[in-house]
Amino acid sequence: MAQTSIILRVELNHEQVTFGDVAATISKAGGDITSIDVIRPGKESSVRDITVDVAESAESQVVEALKSHDGIKLINVSDRTFLVHLGGKINMQPNLPIKNRDDLSRVYTPGVARVCTAIHENPRKAYSLTIKRNTVAVVTDGTAVLGLGDIGPHAAAPVMEGKAMLFKQLAGVDAFPICLDTKDTEEIIRTIKAISPIFGGINLEDISSPRCFEIETRLNEELDIPVFHDDQHGTAVVVIAGLLNALKVVGKRIENVRVVVNGIGAAGVSICKMLLAAGVTRLVPVDREGAIVHGGSYPYPMWQWLADQPQVEDKAGTLKDVIQDADVFIGVSRGGLLNEDDIKKMRPDSIVFAMANPEPEIAPEEAIPHVRVFATGRSDYPNQINNVLVFPGVFRGALDCRARRINEPMKLAAARAIASVVTEAELNEHYIIPSIFNDKVVTKVRHAIIEAAILTGVARRIPPDFR
Repeated sequence: MAQTSIILRVELNHEQVTFGDVAATISKAGGDITSIDVIRPGKESSVRDITVDVAESAESQVVEALKSHDGIKLINVSDRTFLVHLGGKINMQPNLPIKNRDDLSRVYTPGVARVCTAIHENPRKAYSLTIKRNTVAVVTDGTAVLGLGDIGPHAAAPVMEGKAMLFKQLAGVDAFPICLDTKDTEEIIRTIKAISPIFGGINLEDISSPRCFEIETRLNEELDIPVFHDDQHGTAVVVIAGLLNALKVVGKRIENVRVVVNGIGAAGVSICKMLLAAGVTRLVPVDREGAIVHGGSYPYPMWQWLADQPQVEDKAGTLKDVIQDADVFIGVSRGGLLNEDDIKKMRPDSIVFAMANPEPEIAPEEAIPHVRVFATGRSDYPNQINNVLVFPGVFRGALDCRARRINEPMKLAAARAIASVVTEAELNEHYIIPSIFNDKVVTKVRHAIIEAAILTGVARRIPPDFR
């Protein structure tokens, strides 16, 4: 259940009500008081700010309960999540102050002309003389935002700002949100190409399928900086990392397990590709129409690519049919598709990654008694599959070695690096994925990305710590 935190400013008439009455009213309505601040003390009345954690569905009940209580005047209700978004969550800061004319002449005209000329004569100097070497564009059209769908570029901006914050805090990467007011594939490609000179990398985000495939493919072909669609590859990298560790827990080898992937959109296709690269030999991709089968004919290029792979099974059926005798289920689709009886059909020591948000493909309470390892995309259960583990380290490494692109070996290396953060001593059914705040994650992913980039020939620079 989604939770929120609100601040209630109340005035209490001490002849009619005590604070205990206020606390009881909030608790009865479903709220949990976490802090109290006295704004104005007084003998006859007082004003206090009360911070309350509450389920989003119960917020109105708490508010109405206070409004209807004698002796309590509800002055204001503030949502703490909205408060942190006031004015946006990021800003720009100069690296040095401009205090006098001499400073001005160095950072701007006339001194800057010498730097411009140097870059004009050798464009690669942009990496050392501008923000390019440490800057990523986080680009969206707002058509596939979180669990919200097509909400447009304006409404998508808070997500992109949040991502820019994570880039900076976790990996020291300067990222800037670019929200495009167009759904036209060609216009998106042209726009990103046109703004690319100032950026060292492009992080595509929340662009709907199947357009996202062509946009990423074309940009990778036409730009000389890395382009990474996080909804596809970020999710896939964490899934593979979690699966590698889950297989250790259950004592199975990746080449021996049968894997069902439900939801063959942006994330599902990338997960399937990485599963094959990691060594899966029995794969069952499933979408609304049922299993995609080897040798079949499909209207979407990515589905057809899967159907052409020899590791994909040739048996048709619905999700409920093909999940029988599966070792692994990976869901990136929608909630409520499976029940307890379906999970019981899987093989012993089964692994279930039910990652639909906010409602998983099967309720955790139903699945957990019948599976060995369970993971979701949610933070309120163990083993959260979260792509925040991926993109900071991936771009930190790609920028540091000035990679031309992020290829499949680099993604697989990142997955193995994330898995390695969880030590053998720590590894268990409830801990297969490290925390996003574990500072070893970015360091290990960065190292793995650079090493794979060098080995595959896409690195244009070898960082000092690799020489």
